[in-house]
Amino acid sequence: MTNKPFFEQVYEVVRRIPPGRVTTYGAIARYLGAARSARMVGWALHQAFSSEGFIPAHRVVNRRGLLTGKHAFGFPGTMRQLLENEGVEVQDDRVVRFRELFWDPSENL
Repeated sequence: MTNKPFFEQVYEVVRRIPPGRVTTYGAIARYLGAARSARMVGWALHQAFSSEGFIPAHRVVNRRGLLTGKHAFGFPGTMRQLLENEGVEVQDDRVVRFRELFWDPSENL
């Protein structure tokens, strides 16, 4: 995976997040060996909508479970709705039971 551009590596990880689970920008960055690049993961996901194929960017939140990327979905409630469609409860733009639903690519890939 390391010979691919960083954004493509991010997309590959995000495509593997199971429905109903969430991860963080930082967890993806750490998995990719770029621990200080959480913001770059966010930039990649902001560009994901112009990428080929579906990338479930709604499953990536900040380290506190906040839906900080919701502005990238066009309508403020879209990210929340996509998560809720998968059974993830969201309250005040924060994933309820975040620790329980957290999916760590370093442990699961």
